[in-house]
Formats: sequence, structure tokens, C-alpha cells
Amino acid sequence: MKKYVMGIDFGSTTAKAVILDLDGNMVSWAVSHMGAVSDLAVKEAVAQVLDDAGLTQADMGRTVSTGYGRRMLDIADKNFTEITCHARGAVAMVPEARLVIDIGGQDSKTISVDSNGLVAQFAMNDRCAAGTGKFLEVLARAMEIELEEMGDVALGAVEELKISSMCATFAETEVIALRAEGHSKENVLGAVHQAIATRTLGLVNRVGKKGPVVMTGGVARNKAAVKYIQAALGMPLILPETPQIAGALGAALIGLDDYRAELAEKAEPIAEDDDVDAQMAFDKACVTGCKGDPVAAEASAPDVARKLRAMMSGVTKHF
Repeated sequence: MKKYVMGIDFGSTTAKAVILDLDGNMVSWAVSHMGAVSDLAVKEAVAQVLDDAGLTQADMGRTVSTGYGRRMLDIADKNFTEITCHARGAVAMVPEARLVIDIGGQDSKTISVDSNGLVAQFAMNDRCAAGTGKFLEVLARAMEIELEEMGDVALGAVEELKISSMCATFAETEVIALRAEGHSKENVLGAVHQAIATRTLGLVNRVGKKGPVVMTGGVARNKAAVKYIQAALGMPLILPETPQIAGALGAALIGLDDYRAELAEKAEPIAEDDDVDAQMAFDKACVTGCKGDPVAAEASAPDVARKLRAMMSGVTKHF
């Protein structure tokens, strides 16, 4: 019997990996940043987490992947959406959490969860860089400041300015214009973080504001982002010690459930969350009680799957 499971979050800008033992204790974790959906990053994260644990891939009873590149991993036994995995991981970190705000490199999402870490509703934005880590990265470059310094500088803002566009390209133009008008870096960066908070509040309102609220993802390490989002919500944010690994932890926990079921010789292993995957592709949101089923059209998951197949069929015929 193998005694460990691994979860891998193959994200848009970073790769994260977590190893658990069969009691659910975290043995090791790793984060690697090497650019957009990088094979090198995920290989480095996996190598590091195995090395830190003194284990090999052969010691894993189950490996589950999530994130943008989740289907690209040959070592993964199963893959699940980041919605499912972030919800599970966030509640494992903060059991009392009922709302998860995750702001990553290329998308932002809000997830309403139950006490078991199961998804009740979700909303996400991945169609542009608005309100994401990439948004901050673009504006850091425009401000000629290191990304890691942005939050601390923004905390020094004393004047309220406004960034009217959430498009990273147009916002960059606004930031340059504000600086040309003589506004300080502190005040301009305060406006940048206020824009992110406003965007995040819009996503929260789509699933319903409730607490306690936990924030995960790399942007949770940005003190100004946390401050402005808390002010916009009118609620405190709970910050895990390692907010970036929530998705990988959730994947590992799902893998643990699946492997335990196999060891117990249960008839049905845990199925991948294809319904949530279809919903994410279709309209990026989910209504009350949908459990990953479709939203706006009040359709069932099979309806969404049929629509997606029809859309892809049309594309194929066109070419």
C-alpha cells in the first residue's frame, strides 16, 4: 500500500504542489514561478515537493491535478477544476469559511462553499486581466516599480484617485497620465488597488456576500489589495499562512478521498467534475444549488454540454 497522495495546481503563472499522508497531514509543499503555464515550473514544483518529503513519484497512491494546465500532466491520475479544488483547499485551511475570494495570475473568482468545502455557487473572470495578478504586473511595469513592492507603496496613499478602466492596457495609459499630472506613486497605486477591490466586489455580489471570507491566491500576499478589498466588502478577510497552495491542497485532498475509497474497495471512485468544467466554459458562473450545473439559461449540465459540443461542431465545419 502506498502511503501518500499529491495535488498539483498547474496555474497560469505559477505551479504549486502538495503532498499529504493518508491521515491528511501535509508532508511538504512547493511553489514555482517560471512564466505562463510553464512545464519547467510544474516540473520544478513536483521535484521540490518530492525532494523535501524524501519521496518519489512511485510513492504516490494518487496524483490529482488542477489549474490551467491540469490536462497537460502525464503523472496525474485525475484532474479537477480550480473551482472545486480551491473551494476544498480553502475550507481545509479555514474551516469556518463560507466565501472564497481567489485572485490568481490570470483570473479571479469568488466561490460560495458549504461546511464540507463543496461548491454552492461561483463566479469568475478569466476573459481579460482585469483585477488579477497580471493586471498588477502590467501596472507595476508602467510605474517602474517591483511587483512585490506595490502593496507597501500603495498603503501610503493619502489622496483618492480613480482608475476608470479595468482593461490592463487602458489602465496602464491612465496610470501614466496620472503620474504625468504630478500625482504621487502612492496615490496612483492606491487607485490601482481600489480598482481591483471594486472588481472583486462585483464578483462577490454575483454569488452573494456572506462570511466568514477567506482570500487565497498570490494577490492575498499583497497588503494593499487585502486592505482595499476588506474596505469594499465591509468585512474582514481571513488570510491563510500559505494562500497560494489552496488549489493544490484541495486537489491533494480529493486525491486522498479517491485513494481511500480504492483502499476500502468501494464500488465507485470519485468522478471528475465535468459539470463544473462545462459550466466554467459556458458562462463563468453558477446559481444557488447548482452544484456546478449551468446558470443563466436555467439549463441542466447535459444541456450545457450539448451546447458546447454544438459550438465546437460549428467551428470544425467552418474550418
